[in-house]
Amino acid sequence: MSLISTAVRSRGAVSSLALAASGIGIILQPRQAVSTLGLSSTSARGIAETRAGLGGTFAALGLWALVRRSRDANTAVGVTWLGAAALRLASLQIDQPETDATFWAYLAAELTFGLAGISA
Repeated sequence: MSLISTAVRSRGAVSSLALAASGIGIILQPRQAVSTLGLSSTSARGIAETRAGLGGTFAALGLWALVRRSRDANTAVGVTWLGAAALRLASLQIDQPETDATFWAYLAAELTFGLAGISA
């Protein structure tokens, strides 16, 4: 395998690992995730939905892509990240959220990991 091919695959692995780690973090600490993301959950059901819907989805897709190690899997992870970035940008107009450093850091991460995934 050439050095360039290895580097490209590494970008895909980093993107997938970041998505999986994000999901695992949400699974393990859903209340902290809810708080960090500015979400509100007042019930055990809301926490369960956060754990399953966000954490489970991100962890499963990221881990699947790490195991699969294919261009399509990396692209799926990259498109997931870029979809989040696109909607984060659209939300500025639609929802007009209060933005802080974390809002912009998440956007930067989504763009970085998204481009890494689709370019792998």
